[in-house]
Amino acid sequence: MKKIKIKIFFLLSIAFLMQSCEDDLDVIPEDPNQLSIDEFYSQEGAYKQAIAGVYGNLSLTGTLGAGSSNIGGIDAGTSQYGRVFWYMQNLSTDEVIWSYENDPGTREIQRNIWNASNPIIRGMFSRGMFQVALANEFLRQSTTERLSSRGITDATTLSEVADYRNEARALRALAYYHLMDLFGKAAFNTENDPVGFAGPEYNRAQLFDFIETELTEILPNLKAPRSNQEGRLDQSFARMILAKLYLNAEVYIGVNKYSECADQCNAIINSGYSLALNYLNNFNADNNTSPEAIFYVQSDGVVTQNFGPTTVMINGQVGSLESNGNQFGVGGWGGALRLRKQFVQKFEGADYDNDVRNTIISGIRDIEISDVANRDQGFILAKYSNISSSGVAGISTTFVDTDFPMFRLADVYLMYAECAVRGAGNATLSQAVTYVNAIRERANNGSQSANISQNDMDLDFIIDERSRELHWEGHRRQDLIRFNKYTGGAYNWAWKGNGSNGIAISNNLKVYPIPQASLDSNPNLTQNPGY
Repeated sequence: MKKIKIKIFFLLSIAFLMQSCEDDLDVIPEDPNQLSIDEFYSQEGAYKQAIAGVYGNLSLTGTLGAGSSNIGGIDAGTSQYGRVFWYMQNLSTDEVIWSYENDPGTREIQRNIWNASNPIIRGMFSRGMFQVALANEFLRQSTTERLSSRGITDATTLSEVADYRNEARALRALAYYHLMDLFGKAAFNTENDPVGFAGPEYNRAQLFDFIETELTEILPNLKAPRSNQEGRLDQSFARMILAKLYLNAEVYIGVNKYSECADQCNAIINSGYSLALNYLNNFNADNNTSPEAIFYVQSDGVVTQNFGPTTVMINGQVGSLESNGNQFGVGGWGGALRLRKQFVQKFEGADYDNDVRNTIISGIRDIEISDVANRDQGFILAKYSNISSSGVAGISTTFVDTDFPMFRLADVYLMYAECAVRGAGNATLSQAVTYVNAIRERANNGSQSANISQNDMDLDFIIDERSRELHWEGHRRQDLIRFNKYTGGAYNWAWKGNGSNGIAISNNLKVYPIPQASLDSNPNLTQNPGY
């Protein structure tokens, strides 16, 4: 079983003493015995623990167990970074549906009828801004001047802190990237602003410029690919965010940047990654060992107990009819998650009969979901597991050891292929076919029976192949928007727009609303059109 090499937890002494940039993100104190900031940072290993706290925000919601939260006014599960990110990117699309619509916010997200009071939307905006605040606070406390004033002069420690600072900036860029993609805007704060400052509103173009500039500046100083401590980011992490920026640049800023995306893809591909021999080893309890893992958000059944994305997906996969929790090493939630018909149809045809990515379980189930609350309707999935590649189950049957695969190599291959189809001069169709066929051969246990030719490579193929390869990994909404298949009625799916067979939805839904609580607390923020 894997061991988490970077200890993930929130530093209460820092989180309590800092104030968020918005009142609705007030941090909840959980320990009456707080250290002062200077007392904390005078301890040995303090800066390593502090950067672990910044990473920890991606995994944890608090320090008193899965039900605790350091963000006030929101349920812990509703504000877990990876979970709300996954809800907004996948639950709002054709890939999956959640049975328990009495859970606050889920009905509106999966039926595309949300508004600015949705708690899941508020959870994502709050957690993203909290990530920015944590990174900013680390950067304030780790300047040359602060280190000197605390008598920190050891060359090794100074070098480590310099690395941590670059990683904090990269984690802040990730948060702003997610906020830009999901909301189209955010309050902008850096370490140069005073604590509690209500930042100005930055639109997509401003956030795009900041993220691009920031990552380009720190990239040479980040650890080389695959050389950093487990759980920490490296140069390929920064390149992945840049590649995503450029891939979606026409959506974000109205400018074609597919050649720039291909440049980043080429750099990542040449950095020593390789496809895992077994596709499903990217989604099991020791998936941190996958050779294609670029950045996975850590999960551990003991250290990071939370209701995050992999805990939700693995327990949610367990069928109401099948009661197949033992298959995944969990107790399960009896049919919480099921598949919409349009996703299932992506695997129709002889090419996918032996495709290991096709983990769909149909049994005696009806492919149609006429009643969302009926957990016996709709097929189910078996992609994620809390059992390791050697067959060892996680220590907990509720909280899983499976990391969330935010960035992996197969996505890079498919981004490169898309850039080639869209005409990037530095991405060739012949190379794109080679990359795609590598993915499909892996999916078919080395067989070339499902390989494609250059004539098969078009945008319709790319968008479907992305879903076949990357479903339930937090990409689908963004992909559908980029391919002009999300809003409008050209492509519908079950319960899109609250119609059982799907109906057209308006273009304003390409971005989520700014939460009402955030508008109330920061007068610089404005609502997105249509809300």
